[in-house]
Amino acid sequence: MSTKVRTADTRARILTAACEVIADIGFEKIRMRMVAERAGVSTALLHYHFDTREKLFTEAMTHSFANTAVDVERDAESAPAAVILARIVRNLLPSDPQLHQDWKLWQELWVRALRDETTRVFAVDLYAQLHSWVSEAVRRGIATGEFTPTDVDGLSTLVLSLCDGYGIRLMLRDPTITLDMVLAAVWRHVSTALGLPDAVPTD
Repeated sequence: MSTKVRTADTRARILTAACEVIADIGFEKIRMRMVAERAGVSTALLHYHFDTREKLFTEAMTHSFANTAVDVERDAESAPAAVILARIVRNLLPSDPQLHQDWKLWQELWVRALRDETTRVFAVDLYAQLHSWVSEAVRRGIATGEFTPTDVDGLSTLVLSLCDGYGIRLMLRDPTITLDMVLAAVWRHVSTALGLPDAVPTD
């Protein structure tokens, strides 16, 4: 294994550990030592890659987002556009244990962004990436004739807003809603705008 590959592997292991620790106890309570122990590396090596907690946090968020994007984009060129869009909606919600962890990271990000300008700018940029994620999938479906033309930016903003609102309630284990109810509610708006069947597509 080359040095470059080993370095990339070490960074990925550290970032995965950081995501887990931040989700477990919250950013304000973490210490670099805790992340190093979870990743199985020395504190010195951790500091070599990430010299501050803030840098570690932002890169952990980016790492989490990138991993989710990889899952969504698998077979994107051959799968129906509706399947890809439904996959994106599921990944915008705490719909499995990994995404539940990711949502804890997002909640930490929101709190920090209210108090720290650098984090606020970073959070706004991540939302712009999420918006592009949804809008590009919608535009792809319109271009192939699978979707009815619509206000792409407006629909993308609506999808993100609905997923945020419902996602918080799912994280709170609100007994009045379920994941299936949420998916159906979000997809109802999507299907109406894009001329699709009401049923949420499955992979």
